[in-house]
Amino acid sequence: MAATTAPEVQQATALWCGGWYRFARHLPSPNFGPRPPGTTIDLIVLHSISLPPGEYGGEEVLSLFTNTLDWEAHPYFQQIRGLQVSAHFFIRRDGQLWQFVDGDARAWHAGTSSYRGRDNCNDDSIGIELEGLDGEAFESAQYETLMSLCTALAQRYPIRHIAGHEHIAPGRKPDPGAGFAWQQLQDALAWEARCFPEGVPMPPRSR
Repeated sequence: MAATTAPEVQQATALWCGGWYRFARHLPSPNFGPRPPGTTIDLIVLHSISLPPGEYGGEEVLSLFTNTLDWEAHPYFQQIRGLQVSAHFFIRRDGQLWQFVDGDARAWHAGTSSYRGRDNCNDDSIGIELEGLDGEAFESAQYETLMSLCTALAQRYPIRHIAGHEHIAPGRKPDPGAGFAWQQLQDALAWEARCFPEGVPMPPRSR
């Protein structure tokens, strides 16, 4: 990825208020903390989530990330009772974008993880949750929002890598899974293949 130019810096300033993206709905989560001193925020981690699994459009994900989920509302919630987690962003099936944590802060989305020779991916990553189920397809509106968000993130932070939860926690997490169209994302962003996980199929370059 090329170095940020002066016009791009001005555009990034217009898109962001500190670490809060101006085109997201803001719902601050209590589940965050400071990043380690000297951290370079250069990784985007993609996840998928739905609560209950496979059900879309409700307020349960928002409630989970703000510690207000009614644990008695569904039998599945007993499996995650007391969980305190967050992501920086959440993209609904219709493309609606929510932000829970300032991008400059450390959200609690990755858990035990390692990528590009570094452990504890929460320290230096931005977490984006896509409303969906592991392995199933995502909606066109979600890709449109994701592409715009990734572009905006790369204007504010020195993003060099983008990976799924499955790549930073292999064997422990399967999301976003086989239903996620990595080729479509790479083609739209036009980022170099080295920015993406090894083994992810990439579209051929135009001659």
